[in-house]
Amino acid sequence: MIKKLKNIVKLLRSIDLEQIEKISKKVDLPKVMHAVSKMDDVQLQGVMKMLTSSGKKRETPPIDADFYAVEAKLSPTDRALQLKVREFLEREIKPLVNKYWLHDEFPFEIIPKLAALNVCGYVYEGYGCAGGSSLMDGIIAAEFGRIDPSIATFLGVQSGLAMGSIYMCGSEEQKQEWLPKMQRLEKIGAFGLTEPEVGSGTAGGLTTTCRRTENGWVLNGQKKWIGNSTFSDITIIWARDVDDNQVKGFIIRKENPGFMVEKIKGKMALRIVQNGLITLTDCVVPEMDRLPLANSFKDTAKVLQMTRAGVAWMAVGCARGAYENALDYTLKRKQFGRPIASFQLIQNHLVEMLSNLTAMQTLVFRLSELQDEGKLKDEHASLAKVFCTLRTRDIVSRAREVMGGNGILLEYNVARFLADAEAIYSYEGTKEINSLIVGRSITGFSAFV
Repeated sequence: MIKKLKNIVKLLRSIDLEQIEKISKKVDLPKVMHAVSKMDDVQLQGVMKMLTSSGKKRETPPIDADFYAVEAKLSPTDRALQLKVREFLEREIKPLVNKYWLHDEFPFEIIPKLAALNVCGYVYEGYGCAGGSSLMDGIIAAEFGRIDPSIATFLGVQSGLAMGSIYMCGSEEQKQEWLPKMQRLEKIGAFGLTEPEVGSGTAGGLTTTCRRTENGWVLNGQKKWIGNSTFSDITIIWARDVDDNQVKGFIIRKENPGFMVEKIKGKMALRIVQNGLITLTDCVVPEMDRLPLANSFKDTAKVLQMTRAGVAWMAVGCARGAYENALDYTLKRKQFGRPIASFQLIQNHLVEMLSNLTAMQTLVFRLSELQDEGKLKDEHASLAKVFCTLRTRDIVSRAREVMGGNGILLEYNVARFLADAEAIYSYEGTKEINSLIVGRSITGFSAFV
């Protein structure tokens, strides 16, 4: 009894009665005491840990979306270029994109800055191009996609589709005339394959026609969703020859009579990209502007194979941008007195996003290694395009989800990725078409209609 009395006296001496009085005005102390008395040891330890917390700001790990360190395989020179591109995009492009995306406009002021970056036509040999690797070209595409898929698409059309068509299918005279100027972005190119009523069926169903005459080639038809076409200096047009039913390629200059472009409005994705509806009405093209090595759809497919790999990389960049912004948000956003990144369900979403992103990164890395080894096949590029764009849709959706209502606001830099992923998912071959290309490869049966 004496021992108990001594403990009570000691306890009373340690209690600040003034603090007790203040607390009693805010809470019902008897109820609090009753609740605490029923807690088990684990619960009491948790309460004490919370009460004795130092209040110091928790140091969180740096945001690193390269979880398997695939970028460590880059040479020091390539790694330096990657970081140079990243720093440029963070400084010059990121502050602009939300404004231009919202207003459906293109930031023409960035073109000279992009030219100075000197990455356009990166993989081509000669003509002012770097002659670099496909792997590094993919890394660059991902870096652009990480900041803005629209600007990545602009560069992809210019550097891949338009320049690639001339590089792979053009004459030496055409290459000398256009490639150096396009590499410096002094001349802008577009690529016209898709039509209003013909998307996936371009291999055998082009309705745009070409016919050879004494004055050159006469082209008639329409092309739709043609990026850069509202302000491009040249557009590569693919048309079906009425005489031999084969697909042929042409360089159409913007001043060509019979060539008209109307801007497509009302898009909900890639809004910075200026897509056009092209109408060709008895458009006469001289023989010197026909691509001499483009004489069937197989030649068109060579260009698409190369750029389809780039689209897979772009999807990786889009997914990475969404993941990084979402992770950063969850570390800063607090609910119930702590960052939402500490919640189990949020962490599950983040891990699912990172898992898909890491799988995508390792896949496209190997894809570009195959391309540099000269072993790339249509089915390789198609599988990457299918998987990466499909997983990107899942990643951007989860990124929006962990941000709650803020996920639909441009200022939080995820809503744009969410919308743009839909366009990346569809262009340069839908999931279904690319799946059939892979299916034909692994079964030996062509399931195309």
